Amino acid sequence: MSGWADWIGKSETRSDLITPGLLHRFCATIDRPVTDDIPQGLHWCLCLPDAPAAELGKDGHPAKGGFLPPIALPRRMWASSSVSFDHSLQLGDEVSRISTIASIEEKSGKSGDLVFVAVDHETRVGQQVAIRERQNIVYRQPAGPSAPAQPASAKPADMSGWDWQQQIIPSEPLLFRYSALTFNSHRIHYDKPYAVQDEGYPGLVVQGPLMATLLLNLAASELGANKLSRFSFRGQSPAFANAAIYLVGKQDAEKITLAVLGNDGKEIMTAQAAI
Repeated sequence: MSGWADWIGKSETRSDLITPGLLHRFCATIDRPVTDDIPQGLHWCLCLPDAPAAELGKDGHPAKGGFLPPIALPRRMWASSSVSFDHSLQLGDEVSRISTIASIEEKSGKSGDLVFVAVDHETRVGQQVAIRERQNIVYRQPAGPSAPAQPASAKPADMSGWDWQQQIIPSEPLLFRYSALTFNSHRIHYDKPYAVQDEGYPGLVVQGPLMATLLLNLAASELGANKLSRFSFRGQSPAFANAAIYLVGKQDAEKITLAVLGNDGKEIMTAQAAI
């Protein structure tokens, strides 16, 4: 841990503009009607890392980590986030995002050595903080031999405990469009031979923030736009292209529980929100 002490507190600031083109492309990607409201979740498409192509590593991420520390473990995943929506964004806003490394923690688990990096993000419009987020990134050891893909369950999951339900089949074009929106060149989302042979997955991996965005969109369809004050999610297991997933939710007063489930009912992502 001592080797990372100098990285704690490191910050960077990026700027961006919310344009009509970005709003239209975002809404088209998630099949949402375009309105004057800026959907919650669009902030993940702003103030993006933009390392030159010559600086990318084998996996598509910047080889030297960019703003993030140069951790030797090769597999990087966005594990979870906790977001506070303090003020709604508006079309035409000039925004800045201040990112600060909050902590770096080394652990050992069943899958080997792990390093967790927590990053705090503040998305601002002028001097006003619109969105606060704690993002947790996990670095893992190289993948072992690829396990054979398990056949999809023929029996649909039991959805009786969920008031809100939507089935989605995440296609390759959906993954490609979201990677383009977020300038994410991680190859597990668009290069199937790499995802299978190098990373050990049975197929293309659905982006965690894409599934979180779809859950936010589900909540907006039930509650109205920009109603949430807090939203947190945690990835439990990966989802893969062309395999059906279920977006589900329920509300108890101001507490909202959300999830992404597989066809067998297995939790892929869990989430909590509040109005």
